Amino acid sequence: MLLRNISVNLWHLVCPLVKTFDLMNPALGEHSLRVAYLAMRLAEELTWPAWRRREAAIAGALHDIGAFSLTERLKLLGFETADEGTHARAGYILLREFKPFGRIAETVLHHHLHWRNGQGGQVDGSPVPESSHLVHLADRVAVLFRKDEPVLGQVDGIRASIRERSGSWFVPAYVDALLRLCDRDYIWMEISSGAMADSLRHSLGMETIDTELLEFLDFSRLVCRIIDFRSESTATHSSGVAAVGKSLASLVGFSRQECLTFEIAAYLHDLGKLAIPSEILDKQDRLTPAEWGVMRTHAYYTYQILNPIEALKPVASWSSLHQERLDGSGYPFHVGEDDLPLGARLMAVADVFTGITENRSYRKGMTRDDALGVLHGMAAKGELDARLISLLETHYDAIHRTLEEAQGKAIREYETFRETLKGCSETI
Repeated sequence: MLLRNISVNLWHLVCPLVKTFDLMNPALGEHSLRVAYLAMRLAEELTWPAWRRREAAIAGALHDIGAFSLTERLKLLGFETADEGTHARAGYILLREFKPFGRIAETVLHHHLHWRNGQGGQVDGSPVPESSHLVHLADRVAVLFRKDEPVLGQVDGIRASIRERSGSWFVPAYVDALLRLCDRDYIWMEISSGAMADSLRHSLGMETIDTELLEFLDFSRLVCRIIDFRSESTATHSSGVAAVGKSLASLVGFSRQECLTFEIAAYLHDLGKLAIPSEILDKQDRLTPAEWGVMRTHAYYTYQILNPIEALKPVASWSSLHQERLDGSGYPFHVGEDDLPLGARLMAVADVFTGITENRSYRKGMTRDDALGVLHGMAAKGELDARLISLLETHYDAIHRTLEEAQGKAIREYETFRETLKGCSETI
């Protein structure tokens, strides 16, 4: 029985998402998790209330979510990075769409702002969240950490670099809090030993929020934009899959609530692509075997992110199995017909149909006849559900029109998003 309301722990929702994002390249290590951990420890030292500690940690975890390419993310790891705020503005625009992330979005917007002896307390006459300056400090400490060196031997260097910039870059009271943390070996041992996630989970507690399924749809759209807006060539994909899949789900008899759940699953089906560098996602030539191996991991990472969230079990199943095939030739689990729920079969058909009919920078989308030829061919080989292909063919015009409308809306949102970013260096 599907619930109209779901209870979610925001940290449990964010943590696997961020860990996957950091898998983009080994050089990133656990940067986002380190920032979240340091933000939490600093907030504790400053005796912030529980809700502020939680939001500071989540903002720390999501602070670079607007940096879409591996090149951009690696650049941000430089301590003296001359960032113009593009990724911070992108993160703000994306995160503000989910109501529980409203204050977190404001924090992310200003997380590279220097204190400048108090002048950084405001921007254009409006106060900057204190948590922005806290995350800024946590972020710069995190980039100083070197995983290939003994951690306790690095503390004095970190201490000196941060103390030198007290007042100019960082809020002095926050620097003082960090200097106190520098004397506690366990802080640095938790960073180096992989214990950060457990410490965050323990310290942030089990408090959940009750959210309606419709509100959670906003979260799925937020994640969809983070995934798809990394490139113009993918900007409409998940929206298209959601439109096609929801239409098919309604035609096979899914209830209104099940259709809404399927729509959420469709927006999240490529969630694991956060671990894939955009340099691979955007490549117009054929992928090398090594690159294809990286690409294939995305379905498993979707499963890894969603499966632990008990309230989202149907979503996790339908999303993470979208690359499986009835004959067992799919990935990552190589399950066959007996183990593929109807929702996953619908997702597979919607994903393939959307992929072959949408325009890409390097090719035009397929015509009706060509697309149906591919789909029937896959059904004949035992890969896709033939009944769903027949249903799609019967209602092709209506489904394709729904697809075009959804993709048109998505591309307009993408263009607005990019246009908003153009002036970000002037507004931050």
